[in-house]
Order: sequence, then structure tokens, then C-alpha cells
Amino acid sequence: MLAQYKEQHPYLLALDSIIFGFDGEGLNVLLVERGVGEKTWSLMGGWLQPQESLEQAAARIVFDLTGLKEVYLEQLHAFGNPGRDPIVRTISVAYFSLVKLADHAAKLSEAFKARWFSIYNLPNLLFDHGDMVALAIERLRYKASQHPIGFELLPNKFTIPQLKKLYDAIYHTDFDKRNFSRKILSTKLLIKLSEKQKGYSKKGAFYYQLDPDRYQKSVHSFLNVIPHAETIM
Repeated sequence: MLAQYKEQHPYLLALDSIIFGFDGEGLNVLLVERGVGEKTWSLMGGWLQPQESLEQAAARIVFDLTGLKEVYLEQLHAFGNPGRDPIVRTISVAYFSLVKLADHAAKLSEAFKARWFSIYNLPNLLFDHGDMVALAIERLRYKASQHPIGFELLPNKFTIPQLKKLYDAIYHTDFDKRNFSRKILSTKLLIKLSEKQKGYSKKGAFYYQLDPDRYQKSVHSFLNVIPHAETIM
């Protein structure tokens, strides 16, 4: 049995993190600068350490870059094309995460020269990282249509127009205001606050908060938040 192990070739196991953030207008992904001279951009990645699980390693990578803990984190896919890394055979397990930019009190780690890019205006990326981002966007669109994970990208209090802007950005479209508001409120996930957003309109837009108990019970349920989202992608 031990001989069978010895006959196998060793490979490196890396993790790459697709970190999404919403700035109030557009959906962005966090990239880091690589190389010297001509700029090359890539996802934030790292190696699996001996005493780590995959989830622990993925969370560590997000923390090292953003200083944020307990963010939404989901395993996306394993990428193992033999030629994906020209230096050595490397298997990469990709995770995508959703961060609240309002909670991003500290600056991004300057050591990695990180920068936010619109998902609709990305530079050329290292290796197969472009494929990773494309698959992560596809997964995010599916999950956001069926599960209330989009709220992970919003500040703790928000207006319905702000929420609509988020979903418009995710799906690169312009949802009907009335239908969107009706559908979102029908989920019973929101708590209406007495406070209004100043400067939005003469009447102002009420702020809402996510009902934490209802959210925890429904985050993995199929709520059909955005029906027939596949027709607008």
C-alpha cells in the first residue's frame, strides 16, 4: 500500500480567491499586482499549509488581503489543467467571497498592491484566473437569484434603491423599480427603519435592515429572489 503512494507524483495545491465588493454603483473584484516592470494582475492566492483545511486557508487569504473575518465564503471549483502554471504542476481550488466595503475600515494590504476592478472592465489576468472570475460571476448570479446572499455585499442599513442598484450591477441590467421592490419586500427579510436617506429625493427613501433571524433560516433556502434571472444574463 505504501509503495503505491511512493509511485505517485507530488503536486502543489494552491487556493485562489475571487473577492467581490459593491461600491454603491458597480460590482467589483479585487485583484493584486504581480511582477516587475509591465503590470500583470491576478487573483489573490496562496498555498495550503500542512495544518489547514481548505476553508481555513481560503479564509486566511481573504484576511491577509482585506483584514476582514467571517465573510461569505464559498468553494467554487478546482482548476487542474496540466499547463495552467508553466513553472510547476499546480492544482488550484478557487473560492469566491462577498465583502461589505462599508466594513472595510482598514486599507487594503499595500504589500500586495491590491486594487478593485469592475467585473465588466477587467485587465488581462494571470494563468486561468480570467476563467475563475467568469465562473464566479456565473455562480454569483445563480445564487443571488435563488438565495438572499446579495445582502452580504451591502452595508448594515440600506434603501430599496440601493438594493436595486446592487442587483442591477450583478445582472448588468435595469430591473423594473416597482416589480423589484414588491418582490424583495415579499421575502419578509427586511426590517423597515424610521430613518430616511437624505438627499435621495424630496420625500427621501427609508432605510431597511436585514432581519438576522429570518436571514439565517433562509440563506440556504430557495426564495426565488430574482425570478427567471437566466433570461437577463
